[in-house]
Amino acid sequence: MPIEFEAPKPITQAQFVLKTVADEMMRPKSRYFDEHEHEIPWDYIEFMHSAMKAMGGSALAPREGSNGSEESDNDKRPPIGYQLIAAQLEALSWGDVGMYHCLPGGGLGAAAVYSAGTPEQRAKFLARFNEDKPTFAAMCITEAGAGSDNSAIRTRAVLDEKTNEWIINGEKIFVTGGDKSFTEYEKLGKGFIVVWASIDPAAKRAGMRAFVVEGGTPGVKVTKLENKMGIRVSDTAAISLVDARVPFENILGSPTVETNTAGFKKAMATFDATRPLVAATGVGVARAALEFLKEKLVEKGVQIRYGLPRQKLTNIEREVIDMDVMLKSAWLMVIKAVWMADNKIPNALESSMSKVKAGDVSTKVTQKVVEILGPLGYSREFLAEKWFRDAKITDIYEGTGQINRLVVARNILGYSGKDLR
Repeated sequence: MPIEFEAPKPITQAQFVLKTVADEMMRPKSRYFDEHEHEIPWDYIEFMHSAMKAMGGSALAPREGSNGSEESDNDKRPPIGYQLIAAQLEALSWGDVGMYHCLPGGGLGAAAVYSAGTPEQRAKFLARFNEDKPTFAAMCITEAGAGSDNSAIRTRAVLDEKTNEWIINGEKIFVTGGDKSFTEYEKLGKGFIVVWASIDPAAKRAGMRAFVVEGGTPGVKVTKLENKMGIRVSDTAAISLVDARVPFENILGSPTVETNTAGFKKAMATFDATRPLVAATGVGVARAALEFLKEKLVEKGVQIRYGLPRQKLTNIEREVIDMDVMLKSAWLMVIKAVWMADNKIPNALESSMSKVKAGDVSTKVTQKVVEILGPLGYSREFLAEKWFRDAKITDIYEGTGQINRLVVARNILGYSGKDLR
């Protein structure tokens, strides 16, 4: 099935609407929320929740059989669920990537339920994102001694057979959206966090499972909010779990330790769908910076003469055109990865490739924009320096650039994790 490069109507409609949101609700507040870290943008959250409900849902996880339009699930057109989400996130990140992270919905937490949960679990946990109050969910994986190596996770889940509950103990750090997902503010619905823990440490990865922990669960506490370089309005939390009791049915996947790592791999498949979405946010930030630079160059009387031989271009023209090429190549890699996800084609390689490319491109483009703008680019008069700070996270979270390069190499060369580290 060929990839079509003309955007389907639901995507172009969404981009048109979100461009207005980005222009009128995000850009004007971008500097304010960067300088008032952890202040919650309630007006934006409540507006976006209402808008997404009106458009049919806000869980950021495509429904089975959905093609992203208002047609019925019997529509024979190719599905565009993840393609639609990627286009939405790119547009919102052009507005402000930190505020995008305050978008109500399931995010990575819902994606984990969607990838590893049973139909019953999907129905139970994903439906709440379409209720009256805006609701959030987050994924808790990283620990002080377990960053990129998930097999080193020390958080433990033990089954209490008397009460048929899981008792979870551990510490999680760098949880994106962890505070809004777990803390029950008066204006928010009851969110949840998805906690990775071991039910059998001796089994290593075969013993790893993901658990849905409801907001407000006794024994679970947000212990710290990080002060960050970029995406400052988005909360990044440390979460402690001390004898936290979770219902037996909240485990995603099989509750038994298998002889292989099938359960672990199924949960990890979450990232095959979400890494291209992270890449899309990086593309959005880089596009914002590059478009701003072009506007400033036009004000100075500099026009980019596309189509001329390279040797006839000025240095500035060559640099801008190079950035254009980098940006478009990163976006095409995103499109390929999400197209494969929508068509249920294994995309581990393409997912990691898009993440690596977008991480590199977003950092290089925003850095070059600051450089060309000079002292004003480095000052806070423009948003260029903020975009530079915001862009770097694209290369770090949901698998660093180094780790994703390993994933790419393993897929191309056919090696396992033991063979190539």
